Amino acid sequence: MDPTLLSIRVIPRAKRSEVAGKRGDAWLIRLQAPPVEGAANEELLAILAKVLEVPKRDVTILAGERSRQKRVRVANLDPSTVRERLNRAMV
Repeated sequence: MDPTLLSIRVIPRAKRSEVAGKRGDAWLIRLQAPPVEGAANEELLAILAKVLEVPKRDVTILAGERSRQKRVRVANLDPSTVRERLNRAMV
């Protein structure tokens, strides 16, 4: 199975971590962690793994480690399942 690629836009230092919807073609994810020493990236990977119901090792940041705009790869999950689970997690 080919990996699924996602565009993610993060908002660090939010009140709580959550999938907040979509902005353009990117999923909007709020993170409690500050963008310091990789804390926000680690939290992003943990949140996505939990929401998508996959092991954390299946979620990797391909581009944008130091940016709010990121490209994320999800292994072993088809795009329709990813969309469904992210939609279900939206607040």
